[in-house]
Amino acid sequence: MAVRLSLAPDYNPYNGYNTNRPSNTPLIEVNGKLEFDLPGTPLFPAFTDDSILSPTLEWTLYTDKPGLLNAELAYITEGITWDAAYNVIASKTGSNLDLTAWVTMDNESGKEFDDARIKLMAGDVNKIKTNRDGAYGEGGAVYGLQDNDAIISTRATEKALDEYHLYTLPNATTLRNHETKQVQFLQAGNIASQEVYVYDGLKLDQNQYNGWGYNNIRNQSDYGTESNTKIAIEREFVNSKVNGLGVPLPAGRVRFYRRDDDGQLEFIGEDNIGHTPPDETVKIVTGSAFDIVGNRTQESYSIGNNNTMLDESFLITLNNHKDTAVTVNVVEHLYREKNWTISVHSDPFDKLDAHTIQFKVQVPPNGEKTVTYSAHYSW
Repeated sequence: MAVRLSLAPDYNPYNGYNTNRPSNTPLIEVNGKLEFDLPGTPLFPAFTDDSILSPTLEWTLYTDKPGLLNAELAYITEGITWDAAYNVIASKTGSNLDLTAWVTMDNESGKEFDDARIKLMAGDVNKIKTNRDGAYGEGGAVYGLQDNDAIISTRATEKALDEYHLYTLPNATTLRNHETKQVQFLQAGNIASQEVYVYDGLKLDQNQYNGWGYNNIRNQSDYGTESNTKIAIEREFVNSKVNGLGVPLPAGRVRFYRRDDDGQLEFIGEDNIGHTPPDETVKIVTGSAFDIVGNRTQESYSIGNNNTMLDESFLITLNNHKDTAVTVNVVEHLYREKNWTISVHSDPFDKLDAHTIQFKVQVPPNGEKTVTYSAHYSW
């Protein structure tokens, strides 16, 4: 009996390409006829000395003194990634928060780690990407050391390592191959926070103005005059020991919930945070206000003095449909030129950076508030 075997995962000589068959289905020619199953039980030669199973680690040690040797093996493996996730719960009333932080670990390394002690490296660790694997997880590295006794605790320990931060999970855990597992590493309650409304009225299509310089921007009168009406809801809290935190927070997604009158948790928004050191303020945009609306209108625009200066003025209108007064931070961008001054303004403002100012204004209940200012540019 003549048998010839080949792999034809997607092609059938009678039906053409067939995607319903399992991947790597064998195509066998038996006595001049094609079959898709092996006749009988296939038998293969025994392993030889040069047979290699993958993955395999082979060490050759040379020494002139035989005896026991204490050695430590450390290596970088691919296929294990992690990221952080934060659940934040606000009570029915008030602004204090409860926070629970989790790490989600995904093991695609091909190996199971039993009762592993796990350390997580947080920070922007540089690692060369390859064409084969494409990309690595953002969180950092995961190290597993087997057969250690579990430590009874509910909070991960943290310490600085080089320019990064290393978290040791409190208890040993088993991480199976192809498994995704969540482990709690931080919990804090009664965190003082505040809700901030931010109106950034500039609506700009970056694709439309891609590559524009100051000369183009100055001479385009309607540049940056399209208005955004949404007012962002920003939640802020300080990552401090007073707030029950005060530890480096790895980058991750933060989900906000508020407890309703019936005791149920209601999802009210989410956002991502970057790596946050202790005593820094965490700012998270959870959505847009429903009952507060903004509008931004260009009132004047003129270039004068032989095209060496420009004046522009804006009117910002805030409408509050709530039964309570609200404070809104109005953010404006000075984008026409590097040199600018605010020649006229209706309300006090703060300079946030070289091209940004902010008005902090109060809008009465079921009322309206207007903010006006004029900017003078020179070059």
